[in-house]
Amino acid sequence: MELYVFMFMLPALVSSEKKVVHEDFTSFGCSDTEKELVYGMDREELWHADFIKGEGVITQPDFSDPLGWDGFYQNAVANLEVCKQNLATAIKAYKYPQEKMDKPQTSIYARNDVQLNVENLLICHVTGFFPPPVRVSWNKNNEDLNADSLSQYRPNDDGTYNIFSSLKFTPVEGDIYSCTVNHTSLDQPQTKTWEVDVAVPSVGPAVFCGVGLSLGLLGVAAGTFFLIKGNNCN
Repeated sequence: MELYVFMFMLPALVSSEKKVVHEDFTSFGCSDTEKELVYGMDREELWHADFIKGEGVITQPDFSDPLGWDGFYQNAVANLEVCKQNLATAIKAYKYPQEKMDKPQTSIYARNDVQLNVENLLICHVTGFFPPPVRVSWNKNNEDLNADSLSQYRPNDDGTYNIFSSLKFTPVEGDIYSCTVNHTSLDQPQTKTWEVDVAVPSVGPAVFCGVGLSLGLLGVAAGTFFLIKGNNCN
């Protein structure tokens, strides 16, 4: 079994002039290659354990009340060991049963409006896949790149997962970027491409507006001129 993930969603009522329902979630799992613990609310991540750096990462805004306490990350490490033990027991008991698989859907887009030679962020969004483990790689003009960041696995309402990979880049006309996704459900890697193509604003409408305005002013001037002449004749 590649990965066990246990998730629960806990609705909470907040009293105010009218009741508002919030949803807490926890995503926790482990395998021979993967390990994750994420806490969140209303589809937004609040905290996750970075088992590579050995620390907890608060992803809430600075003005909010941060999640966690002394020993919060250490508690995540202890839960990870429990997960590994449960995984070993499940492997012996179930002998790798065939899993239901869902193929990922991938999209690639820039975070901000694209301007040439202005640093931006390219995002590769992978969603709708199960089981969770995926591999995301980047390429620019047929040269491999290292992604700047990879988000935690986040659950969808239908039991599948989604993940984001991001890449800082400076747009140069003609550059071609690609995001490649590897998943156990795919016969071959899934690749999406994105090309730097900044459209130059058309001057046509501006020219027509300018010409129309000029003709209109000339018409008003001509009408005024003939009106004055007519009055002088009278």
